[in-house]
Order: sequence, then structure tokens, then C-alpha cells
Amino acid sequence: MLYILFTFAGAASAAPALDTIATTAAEPHPEQSGFHILDTGREAFLYRAAMIDAANSSIDAQYYIWNSDTSGLYLARRLLVAADRGVRVRVILDDINLGGRDDLLALFASHPNIDIKVYNPAPVREGAGKWLSFLTDFDRLNRRMHNKSLVVDGVVGIIGGRNIGDEYFDEHATLNFRDRDVLAVGPVVNGFSANFDAFWGSEWSRPVGELASTTPSEAAYSERIAEARDRASETDGLKLDVPVGQEAALDVLTQSMATLTWAEADFIFEPPLVDPDALPDQLTVAAQALADAVKTAESEVLIESAYFILDDEALAQIRSLNKEPLRIAVLTNSLASNDVVPNHAGYARWRPEALEHGFELYELRPDAAACTVWIAYDEFCTDGIVGLHSKTAVFDRRVLYIGSFNANLRAMYLNGETVLLIHSPELAAKVADSIELGMAPANSWEVELDEDGDLQWQGLNQTLSSEPDTDWWLRTKAWLISLLPIEDYL
Repeated sequence: MLYILFTFAGAASAAPALDTIATTAAEPHPEQSGFHILDTGREAFLYRAAMIDAANSSIDAQYYIWNSDTSGLYLARRLLVAADRGVRVRVILDDINLGGRDDLLALFASHPNIDIKVYNPAPVREGAGKWLSFLTDFDRLNRRMHNKSLVVDGVVGIIGGRNIGDEYFDEHATLNFRDRDVLAVGPVVNGFSANFDAFWGSEWSRPVGELASTTPSEAAYSERIAEARDRASETDGLKLDVPVGQEAALDVLTQSMATLTWAEADFIFEPPLVDPDALPDQLTVAAQALADAVKTAESEVLIESAYFILDDEALAQIRSLNKEPLRIAVLTNSLASNDVVPNHAGYARWRPEALEHGFELYELRPDAAACTVWIAYDEFCTDGIVGLHSKTAVFDRRVLYIGSFNANLRAMYLNGETVLLIHSPELAAKVADSIELGMAPANSWEVELDEDGDLQWQGLNQTLSSEPDTDWWLRTKAWLISLLPIEDYL
């Protein structure tokens, strides 16, 4: 397996407007890159919208999921506006969540300045046949592109855990995710672009026009594109005010430069699939980077991961470290907050063993009191559910690990992932405090073993002996799934 690691010290260059902003900000910080943690959905959406509208020459977007909901459609229409003014727009999406949208995407890609590719597509495009194709080509189709990145003009980028969709940007009515990513400028953005180009050039990335069932007619193209242009400036349905147009967007990004923390960083990505028949028996580069960081930690490892599934080998490696008193504390989803029950079932299988190995385990409450801090709209926090989607770790409050990588076996052996290691005590401490907030009793249950070795959940002035805030059927379903040997694929 090829591992790719970039340690950056050079300079970036791009189109004049953003280049001027980025260069001016970077001048006092040679051999470093600038970072701003996007700790709320409203910030994450604001900066994505601003970057797209500020683009002068190129936009490269790479996502595991891009939903056709309010926020997804708004950003897609702004891509069209950018393409209309001459910006080269390239989008690469993983096939697993396209949901029969080949024809719509092909119509968009008919624009002369827009190219869209689909990574690792199934041969059958819709319905049950698409899922049945996994049975005949499982080794290949089980390898997914989980990457999430946006790069504009080669000088400003966003990397992290968020897909494109309402639930990632505080826009969903009933479920919003606690998530995290980072805006970056400077030489590290070259690595973001290298990652994009590697997947764009992969033989497993196919132009969406080759997959679509129909070729859009000129009339159909004109009608649908005209409708998208007419609605491109509509913000109806969005809870957040966003900058519309280049001037407003550049103002937002100029102001953001004053918030940057400058530091050295390593950008790591797993290259795209080469041999679909090769056994996934080696750790991905992102997993190896996490393992190496754990080995070098002296006092504390804080992990915030939506899904947290290890295996006996990983537990044995951690046990062999024999570092006292190394604290390993994990914040993950509870069964009540988890949007994927099989992932919780895979985690639950080895939860007692992790506790015996000295892990601290905290499981997010769906009614976390910090909802009013994390989510922009207080009315949502009255009845909505908060789920965890972030993928972050902090080592000795000196190094920050942030990206698309969940601490689960799928990410460790199968997926394409992207990760930033930022060597900044300032950012590491900030994120560590944020993770600790999530672990507080008002926001999470701490899972422990009682005197008899049984699980118990410690909450606000209460101790529970079964999965909190769940009914018997959900608990039974999770237990039944946990009996299946499927954690390698979760």
C-alpha cells in the first residue's frame, strides 16, 4: 500500500483576488499555514458559500455525500454562477450516496466550465440491481472515497468531517450534527489539491455523463439551467444569512484572515484504489498516523469520533504501550444519538474490553445541554436530536488530528480518507476544551463497569443499567446486529 505524507514549507499561488488576500496574510508567517477551526455548522456553511462566491479561477470539491436539500442545492447553484463567470468547477462524488441522480448531475456537467466525476461507480445505476452488484464485485465496491474537501483558486481550502447537507450546517429540522472541520490557507492547501487531483485522475473515477441513462437535450439543458440561475441568489429556507456575490464573499474571507492561527502541519491522504483484488490487510495512512500519534503521546489522548470500533490488535497495541498515567478518553455517539445502528452495535461488542483496558468512554446525549452552544438556533434544541459526526483527536494538548477519519475499522483498512496533523498547542488546547465540554455530564453519559463487571451509564445525578433514552426494540435490534461478525465493514 502506498502512503502519501506531505510536510509543507513552500508557498502557494493562485488567481489574483484570493491570492492577494492569502499572500498578505501569510507574509509574516514563513513556512507555516494558517488555520481557523470551523466548530459550528453555521460557520462551516458561511465559509463554504463565501469561498465559492469569491472564486476567481477554480473550484475543486470532493465529497462523500452531497445532498439535494436546501443547503446542498444552494451551494450547487452558486457553483453554476461561478462557472458562468468563467471559473473552472470540478466535482468528484462517491457513488454510494448518489441515489439515482446521474441524469441530473450529467445535465449540470453539460455546462462548459463544469466537470463532475463519480468515484468507484457500481455497474448497475439504480434500484435493487445497484445493491445486488455488490455481491458480484464486493471487493471493489466496498472501497469508498470518504474524503471531504473544498479548494478554491488553489489558496483556500476546507478539510474535515462535514459532508454537504442540512444536518451538517444546522439547517435540519429534527437532527443536526456536532461536527468539525478547518479552513486553511498557505502551503498546506497544495496537499489538498494533490489529494483531489489523485482521485480525479484515478481510473476508478468516471465522468458522470458516461453513467447517465440519457443525454440531456439542448432544450432540457437550457430550461433546467435557466431555472437554477434564476434561483441562484435565493436564500429562502436558509436559516443563516450568507454573502452573495464576489465582493461580499471577499469581505468575509478578508475578515477571516485575522482569525487564523499559524502553525506547521502535515497533510495525509490515502491514495485512490489501484488493485481492487488486493486484501485490505494493512492500515491506511490515516490510521497509521493516528497510531503513531498515540504511541508518542505522553499524558493524554482525547478522541472525538462519531463511530468508534477497534479490534483485538488495536487494543493489544494500546495495552502494550504501558504508559502510566496515559489517559485515553473517547467521546462517541450513544445508541440514542447514533444515526447508524450497526455502527453502534460494532462498538458495543468490545466496549467492556475497552473499559477493562483503561479507556474512558463518553456517549453523547441526544438532548445535550451544549446544543445551544453547538447549534445556531435555540428553537431546534428544544425538540431536536443532536448527533456526533466529528472526527478529531488531540495529543498532549499539543497536536491536533482532524479530518474525515472515524476511528473505526472501515476507515482503518478500506476507505479513502484525509487528515491534517496541526502542530499548534493553541488550536490543540482549544479543541481539547471543546471535546471536554462534550464529555461533561450535561452532554454525555460516562460508561463504566460496576463491581460485577456489568455496564452502567453515569448521567446527571443518575446511574442507569441499560442504554439510555432507548426503547426495548432499538436495544434488541442493536444487540442482534452485534452478534454478526460485520465490524470489519463498519
